[in-house]
Amino acid sequence: MNTQPIGIFDSGIGGTSIFKEIHALLPYENSIYLADSKHAPYGNKSKQKIIELSVKNTEYLLSKDCKLIVVACNTATTNAISLLRATYTIPFIGIEPAIKPAALNTKTKAVGILATKGTLSSALFHQTTDLYSNGIKVIEQVGEGIVPLIENGKATSNEMKSLLTEHLKPMIDANIDYLVLGCTHYPYLMPLLLELLPKHVKIIDSGLAVAKQTKTILEQNQLLNLNNTTPQNLFYTNTNTTVLNDILNKKFKVDYLDF
Repeated sequence: MNTQPIGIFDSGIGGTSIFKEIHALLPYENSIYLADSKHAPYGNKSKQKIIELSVKNTEYLLSKDCKLIVVACNTATTNAISLLRATYTIPFIGIEPAIKPAALNTKTKAVGILATKGTLSSALFHQTTDLYSNGIKVIEQVGEGIVPLIENGKATSNEMKSLLTEHLKPMIDANIDYLVLGCTHYPYLMPLLLELLPKHVKIIDSGLAVAKQTKTILEQNQLLNLNNTTPQNLFYTNTNTTVLNDILNKKFKVDYLDF
């Protein structure tokens, strides 16, 4: 079973930021990545629709004998992962905004969270925020319009720069010293974020923490691939393959899949 693939799904190409961290930490693991770009973004959909799409993605990855599934989407994690864990027997790894390190380390007592509407309005997000934000000002900003631009290959465009400038203003005005990225698409904004934010603001995403948790869970379940051979990393999207190919620097095989 150790050679079975890790399954990863997201509402598009954003979860590749998680894949890259997992692949760097676990270079011999086989994987299957599912980009549900046709339905991106998940963040503006109802909880029931997000659950429906998450179940569909899970069922496909299970049909390919995945040994563990990474829900590489903050919105899907906060809205659907409890149901997935209750329904299926394999381990699931979720993605949550990294509020804890920001809240514990802030000096200005103000942190910003850039995320989708679906993540910011979820019960799981509010539970985590309430747990760590006592005495700290949390500026929540819905990243309206960001995911569609990234999905269309415009992560560093002038259009994106204008949009980000607008989204970041309330956070900069509140003197944040930490910005938490609450969507796996958002690490691809790093060049613009570094340009637009004051130099003292630290940016946190969940990628490395998720990779470490994936390794831990594989070890605990004796599921690590111990073969030091070249892995098979497969990528599927239900839209044009060009942007997914570009964001992976054309290093992996990308195929169209109607799902």
